[in-house]
Amino acid sequence: MSRRSLLRALGAGAAGATLAGCGVPAAFVEPRDRAGHDSSATDHTLHFANWPLYIDTDDENESKRPTLDAFSKRTGISVTYTEEINDNDEFFGKISPALMNHQQTGRDLIVISDWMAARFVRLGWVQEMDRAKQPNVATYLDPQLRTPAFDEGRRHSVPWQSGITGIAYNRKKLGREIRSTGDLWADDLRGRVTLLSGLDESFALLMQGNGVDITRWTADDFHTMCEQVEKRVRSKHIRRFTGNDYIKDLATGDVLACQAYSGDVIQLQADNPDIEFVVPEEGAELWAESLMIPNLARHKRNAEKLIDHYYEPEVAAELAAWVNYVCPVPAARDVLASAKDEETAALAEDPLIFPDDAMRERLAIARDITSEERMGFAKKWNAIVGL
Repeated sequence: MSRRSLLRALGAGAAGATLAGCGVPAAFVEPRDRAGHDSSATDHTLHFANWPLYIDTDDENESKRPTLDAFSKRTGISVTYTEEINDNDEFFGKISPALMNHQQTGRDLIVISDWMAARFVRLGWVQEMDRAKQPNVATYLDPQLRTPAFDEGRRHSVPWQSGITGIAYNRKKLGREIRSTGDLWADDLRGRVTLLSGLDESFALLMQGNGVDITRWTADDFHTMCEQVEKRVRSKHIRRFTGNDYIKDLATGDVLACQAYSGDVIQLQADNPDIEFVVPEEGAELWAESLMIPNLARHKRNAEKLIDHYYEPEVAAELAAWVNYVCPVPAARDVLASAKDEETAALAEDPLIFPDDAMRERLAIARDITSEERMGFAKKWNAIVGL
């Protein structure tokens, strides 16, 4: 079962999202006001908030998390781990009152999608990390993930896991290959295609299908894409817009092709080898969900240690073998390849966990939607989707 299969479709209409999208001046926190008293030296604890099903668990006791337990045993730092993030906007609304009022959130480490992380960086709600104290991050972080537009040099964020938004399809039922985004619009797929409903999840792949460089897309690119999607909605070519329920549609055969996340498809393929994932010829979006340290966190140094722990190749490999997303530590591939268990060793050859060079050439990180753009773009997209 995929962690993403539990999540709701991510809309841009939540009150918290509107606040961030508008860039409310009073919400911005100056750099001098972001750090709090760090109790790490005397208080060996840490509060880590993450998404459900996003960390390895023991096969016999799901309350045990081997990689996290190993960190506590090695460092003496006790970690309170909560699976409380089910939706980026919902979590934003949960902790934004504290952050905008210069108060502690009660969390030392959080994991949010990069499009939401961009808001936190713009608002000054997260602290810069000390890379001198994170040698594993400095050494092993995937070069392709080092320089997102929203966080130059990854000073405020470190990828927890990464993934690809591409196309999934049932090759046996379709009877042919899909190679490009344009193939979704063939006549034999009319009414059998779904797209993701969330603006931030959808737009990049659709723009890439138009040959757009998503690292520098423009408003004109956005409006062109919307016009195309709206036309295909009217013609009933697009069956519907989905959250992670596309998984069920694809598994049952109600849908033959759809926008999909790489990590979901790995798990779908375990039950149905006819399901394939495609990085289109024009490209696909590479994204990450990143670790961040909120303002006034009481255990910043402990949080930095935990982040660096997960960038040890052996630890990253253990986590990757369980979650099956794109591993942000390429060196973990060799660790998995040397595993005695054949099934584990095979993961090292899976391009959806460790993309090969040919696939990487077609992957790009989209520039995020700015605060000035968000309200207008979300309104237009949501009207098409029906949100």
